Amino acid sequence: MSTSDKPTVLIVGAGLGGLMLGALLEKSGVPYTIFERAVTVKPLGSALAVGPTLLPVFQQIGIYDEILAAGKFMTNTTAYDEALQQHRPNDYRPIVEYTGYGNYIIPRPVLYDIMLKQVPAHKIHFGHRVLNISEEDGKVTVHLSNNGMYQGDIIVGADGAYSAVRQRMYEKLRAKGELPKSDQEDLPFSCTCLVGQTKVVDPEEFPIIKEEVCQFRAVLGAERPYTWGFMTTANGTLTWSVMHHLSKTTSKAAIEQRFRNNDNSEWSNHTAAAMCDETRNFPIQLDDGKKRTMGDLYDLTPKDLISKVMLEEKVFTTWYHDRYVLMGDACHKLSPSGGHGAVTAMHDAIALANLIYAMPTETSSDITRIFQEYQDERYPAVMESFKNSQMMGKRLDKGIIGSLVLFVITHMPMWLWRIMLAKTVRHRPQVGFLPSIPLKGTVVPTVSPSEQKAKALFNKKHQEQQEQKQGIVHAV
Repeated sequence: MSTSDKPTVLIVGAGLGGLMLGALLEKSGVPYTIFERAVTVKPLGSALAVGPTLLPVFQQIGIYDEILAAGKFMTNTTAYDEALQQHRPNDYRPIVEYTGYGNYIIPRPVLYDIMLKQVPAHKIHFGHRVLNISEEDGKVTVHLSNNGMYQGDIIVGADGAYSAVRQRMYEKLRAKGELPKSDQEDLPFSCTCLVGQTKVVDPEEFPIIKEEVCQFRAVLGAERPYTWGFMTTANGTLTWSVMHHLSKTTSKAAIEQRFRNNDNSEWSNHTAAAMCDETRNFPIQLDDGKKRTMGDLYDLTPKDLISKVMLEEKVFTTWYHDRYVLMGDACHKLSPSGGHGAVTAMHDAIALANLIYAMPTETSSDITRIFQEYQDERYPAVMESFKNSQMMGKRLDKGIIGSLVLFVITHMPMWLWRIMLAKTVRHRPQVGFLPSIPLKGTVVPTVSPSEQKAKALFNKKHQEQQEQKQGIVHAV
């Protein structure tokens, strides 16, 4: 592909998925611009697990050591009942055997800052809200709130669960009578979540911080429809979250409240203070001999860094149309119970970057073909993560089903647990247009067609360059 053949990509949304796509397009030489409606990015959120499904790609783009330095190695997670009686911990150490990599807990704001540095500042436009999208003469144009306009060949909706790109795309399909009914239905809420991260704490007052591996503690509410807990980090803080599991009645009330607030941002602190008050007395185990509650963590957290977010669950059927394509929460919003949300978004970015790199031309037919290949590859993996998240979420349900699922998970024989873990690390794609990282571990990754396609072109170019150099040498 010559430079002139590379499509110009307009990415709407500078979340983790949008930044990953930008970072990879930067490596491939594909021109792109990122638009983010927020003026600044606040360091909101709790923490997430980064492991073998992403670490090889971080090696490829050169940030592996930085990621490991920012993360705290995690060997297990521990759940408690409301009386702080411990359930059997879930052991994640076999993952190292399966893949050659471990799991690391990284505060979401820290990971975001690392990813943000991978994209040149002039290629991200903050405070630019997309008002409209138009197509003409085989090009797509975004019209922005500051009266600016940008034209490209592809527009990527990486702008979250209430994606403006998806809305515009679906309007076009609805007008043609081509939008499936399921894609016209509202996003269902399963829970709300309060999240935050404390300031750096005194290890003498909170000795749990000194533990070499991450302490991942969760309390499963019995009478109260909540799950809450914390994780220790490498930078001496505790990241924490409280999930309120909604009934149909409270879900409807949450939707109406969101409509009244007219706030579609992913993270909001409008109602966080009230939820803090409601949950201050929830007990936690900090191993310091004191009777601790979530209120202790709230008091150690800067108030402007505590936020409340609605957690929707839905996988859309339609991911692309014409020159539009969706990724991350814009086309699949997963419950945090399975811990796959950010990972699936970044895997979307990897597949898209591979396919865009391998495009022979930027014609409509080639764009449609790579979008179809993208969804064909990603949809089954997303559905697997979606079902896993739902299954993990059921252990939090009240009644017989929740009790049964919790019993099975906490009493599962190790051989069965190992099988389940092995399934979670099968999807380990790499970037086909960067030097490959040798495979490690005993579990062979699933085949990534987009990676293979990009790698074939990358190897062909490399071979041509070698032959060209040899030709020059012979000529001399």
